[in-house]
Amino acid sequence: MNSNSSTDVIIIGAGHNGLVCATYLAKAGLSVRVLEARDCIGGAAVTEEFHPGFRNSVYSYSVSLLHPKVIADLDLEAHGLEILERPAGSLSLLPNGHMQLTRDGEQANKEIARFSRKDAQRIEQFEEQIAVVARALRSLAVTAPPNFGGGWRSLLPLLQSGRQLYRLDRQHQIVLTELMTKSLGDYLDAWFEGDPLKGLLGFEGVIGNFADPYQQGTAYVLLHHAFGEVKGREGAWGIARGGMGAISDAIARSAQSRGVIIETGSPVARIISDKGSARGVLIEDGREYFAPIVGANIHPQILLTKLMERQGLNEDDNRRIDAYRSHSATFRMNVALSELPKFSSLRPDDDFHFKGAIELCPSLSYMQDAYREAKYDGWTRKPIISMQIPSTQDPTLTPKGGHVASLFCQHFQRYLPNDENWDTIKESVADTVISAIDEHAPNFKSAIVGRQIKTPLDIERDLNMVGGDIFHGALHLDQFHAMRPIPGLADHRMPIKGVYLCGSGAHPGGGVSGLPGHNAAREILRDR
Repeated sequence: MNSNSSTDVIIIGAGHNGLVCATYLAKAGLSVRVLEARDCIGGAAVTEEFHPGFRNSVYSYSVSLLHPKVIADLDLEAHGLEILERPAGSLSLLPNGHMQLTRDGEQANKEIARFSRKDAQRIEQFEEQIAVVARALRSLAVTAPPNFGGGWRSLLPLLQSGRQLYRLDRQHQIVLTELMTKSLGDYLDAWFEGDPLKGLLGFEGVIGNFADPYQQGTAYVLLHHAFGEVKGREGAWGIARGGMGAISDAIARSAQSRGVIIETGSPVARIISDKGSARGVLIEDGREYFAPIVGANIHPQILLTKLMERQGLNEDDNRRIDAYRSHSATFRMNVALSELPKFSSLRPDDDFHFKGAIELCPSLSYMQDAYREAKYDGWTRKPIISMQIPSTQDPTLTPKGGHVASLFCQHFQRYLPNDENWDTIKESVADTVISAIDEHAPNFKSAIVGRQIKTPLDIERDLNMVGGDIFHGALHLDQFHAMRPIPGLADHRMPIKGVYLCGSGAHPGGGVSGLPGHNAAREILRDR
């Protein structure tokens, strides 16, 4: 079965980054075809009905990293995107109570002072230092990194990187160095004394990151999650009306308005090349599509070892891509609720926290215990949980009177010991997660009328994310910036000429930002 259809560009994968890349290229006047293996677009940014009348984001669940430049350049709001800022802050569930931080600085300071006056005095300075460094690095996220062996081509991004660091004053240069080298635990211990605050702040460092909080280099992830903004508000978080799938749908509409062809049910078997240059792709059913440029919004290991069949990789490259760390920390659940949770430590009329994040991560030691148990047993019986109830802001997700809760849970490995299988234990593990919340909200379990479970194995199978890694590879310093995915391939250009990596395995990494797609598109256009 053959197709002689030819375009300027083929994009493999209709996740949000692939769609972003396609739209930028079409906007520049190129003809683009997007090929998606699944029967729906969006990748991890997708909304599904999981119980009659109840819809929610299936994998990714929150908006912060989606870059305002991408939103503006692709006219996403004109194509239906509406982002709702979360007005509340964070509710941290503690063994004998809670800590509730709103976006009101005075309230937050008073609440922190209940546990430590010293911490309340330091929190503003801590947040200011993180914000300044994140602000300086934010511009680096919208450019391809300098590439090992890139010659003159890499000189400009290298100079840009140096310029941003030079602009930081001495103190903030020191802060950046500490964040890049220290462990999350050591960094927070140097600032604060209270377990509740360190646990709440520390959660940001383990989102999708299977690591001990005292593992060297984990402090950096605090910066990664400070890069975001919502409607010009730095560090804010929000939701997309209609769920995360609404982001993908808006990008797709923008793409199609510019002539992009999107085909689902078209899994790519390999990239067709001739004399080291891309010529197109072969679909698993035998169809062939031709283009001199191929953008790959897929996991870098799958791209380099399977679709490219290791073409152009030397011995060191092969060793590095085989050793590329891609592993899960995430167990994802959606639950349909007949009523909102009633937390024992809160007044019945206190419902503001439902429009923020509800966290179960009371201390760094709790995080450490969860990691250690998961390291040896495959999963933890005391999970780290972030819960969000988007239906309190977006009633379109549920029937009247109902609610839906997103549960984003750590630490759960893709590979289990002793021949255990996620398909066998997923329901009992889900029960453990529910029980952990029920300890703080005794009506939670009885309010559940339906649930959706996505184990690390499900994430790997559904989305072709190796190891169930939602970031397409661990966000550790040796897989960051010019080292991502491996040294020499950081500028999106792959060893086959005309092939570009445009997914989260490229800089700046995972999360629904659109930046890997944006950056890859710019490099493609530079090469034409």
